[in-house]
Amino acid sequence: MKRTMPLVLAALIGTAALAPLGAKQAAPFAAQVTHAERPEADKARDADRKPGEVMAFAGIKPGLKVIELAPGSGYYTRLLSLALGPKGKLYPRGQRISPAVEEWAKTHTNTAPAVSGADGLSVSEPVDVVWTTLNYHDFKNNKVGEKSLADVTNALAFAALKPGGVYLINDHAAAVGAPADVTSTLHRIDEATVIREVEAAGFKLEAKSALLSHPSDDHTQKVFETGVRGKTDQFLLKFRKVKEKGRQHVHH
Repeated sequence: MKRTMPLVLAALIGTAALAPLGAKQAAPFAAQVTHAERPEADKARDADRKPGEVMAFAGIKPGLKVIELAPGSGYYTRLLSLALGPKGKLYPRGQRISPAVEEWAKTHTNTAPAVSGADGLSVSEPVDVVWTTLNYHDFKNNKVGEKSLADVTNALAFAALKPGGVYLINDHAAAVGAPADVTSTLHRIDEATVIREVEAAGFKLEAKSALLSHPSDDHTQKVFETGVRGKTDQFLLKFRKVKEKGRQHVHH
């Protein structure tokens, strides 16, 4: 028996070492992901969208103030609201605001009434995170005056964030070097384009993640096509608002 104990411990340590990091990251949000208020249709998408891991990557935690851009049917609206808790605040803003998002805001005091329009990022307080998922390519397909909605959104996101705040962008990946019109033809965008444009607005790319990558996606199909829908190769980017633009503190 004494000799078998080290073997058991070794086996357990080996198992722990092989456990995916994503599982550990998702743990703080297990209660939100499994919450009874989330529709079953949302939960059916969780295996592909990995919401616990994505929120952990973004640094979401109770008490933060978050703007969610183009929330759509409210998949992340519900998750973020539950994760932010009673001391946090969620601001659904911009395009694609469904009645479901409006209803959620009516029954959850930490979620502000939804506001549409390009100027929807104007809120009453600086926020910790600006969040958008699967939307940036469509920002490229719209204009505000002579400017791309993407450029306008990036500038407004920078203005809305606290110094050091996070701008989280997730979207469907296009092929490297794909033409600009791929945003409307396939509803995808080249990751490098997003990085270049967001950094031009004053942000710094802090991290990227392969959490939502799908190597089997060859980037040639529309994201809505049967077979690839919900299984697209996606990039996940975390930008940081530079605290003091143009100045760096040097440690001696």
